[in-house]
Amino acid sequence: MKITVRMLAILSCISMLQGCIHKVVTVPAKVAYKTTKGVVKGTAAVVGAVIPDGDDEDEKDHKKKD
Repeated sequence: MKITVRMLAILSCISMLQGCIHKVVTVPAKVAYKTTKGVVKGTAAVVGAVIPDGDDEDEKDHKKKD
C-alpha cells in the first residue's frame, strides 16, 4: 500500500512539472536562435558594405552606352 501511494505522488509531481521542464528546455533554445539570427544578419550587412557587389560598375557601363 505504501508503494502505491508513493508512486501516485511521484507520478502526480512529474505530470505537474512537465510545463516547467518544457520551458527550461525551449526558452534557451529560442534565445540562442534569435541571437544567432541577429549576428548572421549583422555579419551579412558588414560584409556587404565592405565588399562591393559591382552595381556601381554596371551603372557606369550603362551611362557610357547612353
